[in-house]
Amino acid sequence: MTRRNGAILQQRIVALIHDRQLAPGAALPTEPMLMDLLGASRNSVREAIQALQALGIVEIRHGHGTFVGSASLDVLSPSLAFRVRSQTPAGIGALHDLVEVRELIEVGLVGQVAGTLSEARLAALDALVSRMDTDLAADRAFHALLYESCGNELVLQLIALFWNVYHELEASLDPPEDRVTEVVANHQRIVDALRGGDATAARDAMRAHFTDVKARVARAHAWAER
Repeated sequence: MTRRNGAILQQRIVALIHDRQLAPGAALPTEPMLMDLLGASRNSVREAIQALQALGIVEIRHGHGTFVGSASLDVLSPSLAFRVRSQTPAGIGALHDLVEVRELIEVGLVGQVAGTLSEARLAALDALVSRMDTDLAADRAFHALLYESCGNELVLQLIALFWNVYHELEASLDPPEDRVTEVVANHQRIVDALRGGDATAARDAMRAHFTDVKARVARAHAWAER
């Protein structure tokens, strides 16, 4: 099967999912049924299903069948990391672009959640900040919890995607221990602004956080160009 024919078959399977309004977790027609519906060979159907599995569009459960997937953005992490890493010098320029996109998203969102977070949620954010000096996962959890109340799953997945790729490549920057105090202070300023319900202060605190991140990227860029 040619690449073009394979892509067309994948599109037809996706169209079938939409036409039948199959939700994530719903079972797809069996392989013989797909062969009949699509007028395609067994190998062609299998190749198309495997390609869609790699994209998270379908999920193969061995012994049970093929089901509609959730198409999580997590599947983009390897390709995005590769794109950033393959840029020169040392992927630093592309890393700056990634951080800038994340900043645009988060500065806008943090102003929206200011004044809307419960004291329990703020206390949970405080607890995560207190762990950031020893637990890298606390940083990721902080940004996820910050926007959880927005109810926008796509936003949460995008932020998680950018965070994962950034921290996968963070080794090219200064050693994390050189900036722990500043990182903790930046995140605490964000929580303090949110606790005060001050949207402007919250956006300013978030910008300051990303100014620090971009400064690290810029230092790494200067070093790579020596």
